Amino acid sequence: MAAKPLRLLACGDVYGRFDALFNRVQAIQKKSGPFDMLLCVGSFFGTSPDSHTLWEEYKHGTKKAPIQTYVLGSNNQDTVKHFEDVDGCELAANITYLGRKGLFTGASGLQIAYVSGMESASDPAPAYCFTAKDIMSLKTSLTSNAKFKGVDILLTSPWPKDVCNYGNAPADVETRKCGSAFVANLASSLKPRYHFSALQGESYERLPYRNHLVLQENAQHVSRFVALASVGNADKKKYIYAFSIVPMGAMDHAELVKQPLDVSENPYRKPVKEAQRSDAARNAARAGDEEEPVQQFFFDLNKQQGKKRQTDGRGGQHSQVKQPRKPPQPPGPCWFCLASPEVEKHLVVSIGSHCYVALAKGGLTSDHVLILPIGHYQSIVDLSSEVVEEVEQYKASLKKFFKGKGKRYVMFERNYKSQHLQLQVVPVPVNSCTTEDLKELFIVQAQEQNIELLEIPEHSNITQIVQPGTPYFYVELDSGEKLFHRIKKSFPLQFGREVLASEAILNIPTRADWRACKSGREEEEDNARAFREDFEPFDFSLQD
Repeated sequence: MAAKPLRLLACGDVYGRFDALFNRVQAIQKKSGPFDMLLCVGSFFGTSPDSHTLWEEYKHGTKKAPIQTYVLGSNNQDTVKHFEDVDGCELAANITYLGRKGLFTGASGLQIAYVSGMESASDPAPAYCFTAKDIMSLKTSLTSNAKFKGVDILLTSPWPKDVCNYGNAPADVETRKCGSAFVANLASSLKPRYHFSALQGESYERLPYRNHLVLQENAQHVSRFVALASVGNADKKKYIYAFSIVPMGAMDHAELVKQPLDVSENPYRKPVKEAQRSDAARNAARAGDEEEPVQQFFFDLNKQQGKKRQTDGRGGQHSQVKQPRKPPQPPGPCWFCLASPEVEKHLVVSIGSHCYVALAKGGLTSDHVLILPIGHYQSIVDLSSEVVEEVEQYKASLKKFFKGKGKRYVMFERNYKSQHLQLQVVPVPVNSCTTEDLKELFIVQAQEQNIELLEIPEHSNITQIVQPGTPYFYVELDSGEKLFHRIKKSFPLQFGREVLASEAILNIPTRADWRACKSGREEEEDNARAFREDFEPFDFSLQD
């Protein structure tokens, strides 16, 4: 029998806003609970007189945390006074200080490693800091066990240094200047399935990363790093993260090491050349206050790869100049290349520099449109950067346009048995269902047809998980949430339309097949003209 998942909450810096945090947790418990515990990283206590007064109410039992809460220690001298026992203790009813460093193991077998405070290069360090000796002590105590595979969760207040290498970057954090090298070293050794940090005021979920070398080591579980913003922040950035987890010790090995589609390289693993650089070279760079370049496993597109260099007649060398790549050409007549005589140009409603928008022939609704590249491209993962940029502009314009009509759009692409990219954009009335409902309906109907529709994490991109030429089905909601299915054998051609036409969404099941929805030429021209005029104020291609 499969082990029951634990349902946990994690939150960022509280800064003494205890009521704001626990009221929010109570609302989450009521709506989506129950959750088993709350893990707090970053600064739990504030320094203002108001936060001190409020804490007294929790400390003396006038108020109580609605869920068992575990917190890390101080990150500054002003709040050290709240943590009298360095080995951990109960601070108030349902609120426990984990301690300076260690491993917390729950009754379920869940293992949570933790380090409190800030990094310090000096030893002895201030009471609110940890040192290299602390990190080594924790690592040794855990990894010396021959059966050690990793921990379920790692809690630290500072971010790990270099965590963004080979992955997506946060929006508002200068990653080269933040983060602890000690924490990165710890994360690299402990291989946490989830690693939570705070202090930077930013909500950031990194792509999951590998803990093994492909084709050189046995597969291991992936790690996920999540940074959380401060409680009640003015920018409404995410400060609570809900997740489910089965303790590692209770999981089937094959399930544990399953690799998600968007898995990346390990951010803490240096390339071979970097690892072989001498300490002297590194010290010389630091002495000159130079930043070490970020190492990436990417080709420099400005350099020739795998080409023989030619001499320039003066003993020097130069590379062959590579000509710009021409857009791919269709193998035969194409219904969607704008220059093709087969295109039904009366359906076109907007033309940009690289893309155009046209009403869908046999559309689900009269405002069902397609975003298409002007040149011939097979799928969205084949697009050049300038085409991608214009696709994004059209998506933003259509989002504003439909929002003004009380609608949200669903976009999908079927890169299977098609030769030209067609991004289907179908508006759905806001009052018919939420974006969460839309996502759930796609997943449920996919399951009914034995289709594995996976959610792509926030800040990730489809180009990061699929190579050109791979058949797939892709859904994107205007909230930014994305779903993906890699097509291996066959796929129902009308699946996207069938879901949207279902009773739960548009309630027009008879229009699931576009061939049953054809209109006469005159009606199509009228619909295109009406849409074009209506969309004009939102059409960026018409603006100077």
